[in-house]
Amino acid sequence: MYRQLRTTFSEAAELYDRMRPGYPRAVFEELAEFGRLGPGSRVLEIGCGTGQATLPLAQRGYRVTAVELGAELAAIARRKLASFPGVEVVVSAFEDWPAPWSEAERGSTPWSEAERGPLPHDKFDAVVSATAFHWLDPAVRVARSAAVLRPSGTLAIIGTEHIAGGDTAFFTEAQACYERWDPSTPPGLRLQNASEIPRDSAELDQSGLFERVVFHRYEWTETYSASAYRDLLLTYSGHRALESDRREHLLACITELIEGRYGGSITKRYLTELRLAHRASPAGSRP
Repeated sequence: MYRQLRTTFSEAAELYDRMRPGYPRAVFEELAEFGRLGPGSRVLEIGCGTGQATLPLAQRGYRVTAVELGAELAAIARRKLASFPGVEVVVSAFEDWPAPWSEAERGSTPWSEAERGPLPHDKFDAVVSATAFHWLDPAVRVARSAAVLRPSGTLAIIGTEHIAGGDTAFFTEAQACYERWDPSTPPGLRLQNASEIPRDSAELDQSGLFERVVFHRYEWTETYSASAYRDLLLTYSGHRALESDRREHLLACITELIEGRYGGSITKRYLTELRLAHRASPAGSRP
């Protein structure tokens, strides 16, 4: 199912570029410090979208290879980053770039196997994935990320969560719209506080391919008019996957709620989480 949903973003590429928020400046400052990155550092970005994270990476002077599944999203990213000769945007699924692994390689994660995959000979100083890592194939995403990194290179996974705060009452009332028009909505769903969201490093820890994970979290808010919030919702895969009549009824219900009870605008609270880890040394390479 995730393979189908992850292709929906390119259907609304211009809207995605206009409505999706960027990331706090501190994210890139922490990445630079942790990874000891500077002008000329080689960075692979997985799932660049229309360049929300690529632009600040490029502005720091990094040489960026950005891999993006959606051709329409990639076209916007190329246009936005045209003034940065050190940036290349490639249209591909990360799982197939630059060539897919064999079944034997997909099913194993030891260094002897991960290092054998058909990946670039020149290693990257950092691999960055902003709001995209969860869309990758769980069978290969960690091992394949490790395989393209130089020894002690950095994996940076950036995630964004909608959390409690802002116009809390609106989001509570909007639940009724979802329960009526989106059959997948769990009854009584509520937003969590940032403190309730666990810091999850199990996937990286269990792989044995990365050292201890370091977490950084940033909370921030964004205010949307009714029409802008409708446009934002149209960039989310779950909303786009709804049957068209249900989607239009859902969006109308939410728009009417904002205009009728919240003065035409609402404030949404976000949590941006940055997970950082150094690539572990391959077995047998330690002194």
